[in-house]
Amino acid sequence: MKIALVNGSPRASRNTAAMLDSFKQGVLSVCPDAEIREMNLYRLRYTGCRSCFVCKLRGKTYGKSCAIRDDLHDVLADMTDADGIVLGSPIYFGEITGQLKSFVERMVFPYFTYEQGYRSIAPKRALVTMIYTMNVTEQMYRELNYDAALSNIEQFVGHTFTPPRRLCAFNTYQFDRYDRYVVECFDEAAKAEYKRTHWADDCQRAYDEGVRMAEQIMKKEKKS
Repeated sequence: MKIALVNGSPRASRNTAAMLDSFKQGVLSVCPDAEIREMNLYRLRYTGCRSCFVCKLRGKTYGKSCAIRDDLHDVLADMTDADGIVLGSPIYFGEITGQLKSFVERMVFPYFTYEQGYRSIAPKRALVTMIYTMNVTEQMYRELNYDAALSNIEQFVGHTFTPPRRLCAFNTYQFDRYDRYVVECFDEAAKAEYKRTHWADDCQRAYDEGVRMAEQIMKKEKKS
């Protein structure tokens, strides 16, 4: 079992990383020998899709992983046989981070063809989970229609691999000390209380999603 865990957050050890780690522990509880490949995108140097269309040329490069020779080249090539892909990101301005968006462009476009029906030619239809952490409350998430923005990127990922499952952590605690920052819109005490009463549950849901993905992969392997 091979799982790719992708952290699209610039903060390598905060909320998104914690959710991804909980997911990983869930996978390992089912399959202790699972090969889990973890990557932090902000440690890599790369660009988004450059529209070179090498992956659309007739011949040996058609439908292969992205041809651009930067830090993502080997990473993407190594992901072609992943059974599961987990993409984690904080939400900035209602969307995933720019780093993760660029990563998704590079990961998806080579397999998203211009054949009839935009057929996917991904080497493996990996299971996908999207994990989002965000400062807004669940009510604000709905009022601001974040669902539409997130659904847009998910539909392309889902068409190429499998429709992703979505896991959201709302109203996250952003700073160790709120008094050091100008944050008049937020009540630190309320934030701290929300974290105390919800964060463990958020991490548990991530753990449970890891269990679920691992069990699904094992079922697929048994059928094949």
